[in-house]
Amino acid sequence: MVVARLLTPSEIGVYSVTMVLLGFVATFRDLGAGQYLVQQKELTPERIRATWSVQLGLGLFIALLILASAIPAATFYNEPRMLDIMLVLALNFAITPFLAFPYAWLARDMRFGTIAIIRFVGSVVHAGASIGLAWSGHGPISLAWANALTTLSGILAVWLIARPSMHWKPTLKGIAEVVSFGGKLTLNSLMNTLAMGAPELFLGKLQTMSAAGQFSRALGLVTMFQRLVMDAVNAVALPYFAKQFRESRDFADSFIVAMELVTGLGWAFFSGICVLAYPAIHILYGDQWGDAVNPTRWLALAYAIGIPSAVCYTPLIAIGAATDTLKITVVATLLYVAATFAGAALDLVSLSQLLVVAASISVCLWLRMAKKRIGFPLKALFHCWLKSLWLAIGAIAVPMATMMQMGWRSPDVLTTTCISVPGGAIGFLLAAYVTKHQVWNEISKVIYRRGPT
Repeated sequence: MVVARLLTPSEIGVYSVTMVLLGFVATFRDLGAGQYLVQQKELTPERIRATWSVQLGLGLFIALLILASAIPAATFYNEPRMLDIMLVLALNFAITPFLAFPYAWLARDMRFGTIAIIRFVGSVVHAGASIGLAWSGHGPISLAWANALTTLSGILAVWLIARPSMHWKPTLKGIAEVVSFGGKLTLNSLMNTLAMGAPELFLGKLQTMSAAGQFSRALGLVTMFQRLVMDAVNAVALPYFAKQFRESRDFADSFIVAMELVTGLGWAFFSGICVLAYPAIHILYGDQWGDAVNPTRWLALAYAIGIPSAVCYTPLIAIGAATDTLKITVVATLLYVAATFAGAALDLVSLSQLLVVAASISVCLWLRMAKKRIGFPLKALFHCWLKSLWLAIGAIAVPMATMMQMGWRSPDVLTTTCISVPGGAIGFLLAAYVTKHQVWNEISKVIYRRGPT
């Protein structure tokens, strides 16, 4: 929120395009070694050392690769600021293995309290560094330094809080097993990175860095749900489903519960963003981001449609269905890239609308595979969706009435927001209570919890 007011759309665009370029390289950061560590049924010292060897070797290799490609990338986009950003990010990749390795160990042991503290420390450092450096006039490289300092703070937090006792001596033995499993997950990540980053890459080349920056802010607002909810959910879900799989449990019921929780929260969030895009953009980012409003609405719809896809991915990985997930990811990525290329040649709204079409096709593919491998009942799925739909309706009832009364682009954004947000929250909670939604069950647990658990 603060950085969007300190940097221009062009500066945000430069950093966004650079991060998308490096995002493709970042997918090979550990070749899924961390997930291999979490998913393995029998974990031996040799497998732990092999995991560390893969992470360390790739981290150093990628850092060197970024250094070598910094000048060509800056030349291609005719943007010299990209050079310094890539140099700083190369440093970040070199030290990342020292955080990723113990982090995977903590996830396998389901030490989510420790993970939460480490992530919180990183968030505080990132916010402070990015705002402070941008405020002092360092421009887009402020965000690159913030990333590097966040990784360093995470490493320090791990050693101060968790004190991991692990096998740090590298080895060549067992690397092939790690790469065999993780390679498929890496291709999955590569496809997802391509689908997510294609809009900014195409916009930065076919249109302007400012257009890429506007789209980046629209995407940033919509993906808040990913950062605030799904990142936390996935951090818990993969070890949880993997543990159930190791113990040979049927987790079809757990899958439906997860689907109800995530769609309940997600559909309400994206519905609210769709209705309140104008005040949200102007309050969070400032008046210079007005061109991001309409794309935000369509992107919110696309992400709402795609939420069930995100729920399907984690349990499929937990049961070892890496090949199946890769096939679907490739097809979905081709859809997103085709839609992005066609839309980027037109305008931001057309691009966002075509992504809605791609998301609609993709979610059908993911649900079909999840039904085949997990075996959940369709009736239960539709029932949980219906309950979540009521939460979305409850969440937007007051905001919709407010916007219709005051105008969809009313200059009085503070009044609109002060009425809509509390009204939406009340409507959401009432709908959760009436439908006996899983979200309400979780709220009740928190309210009525007594003593240690």
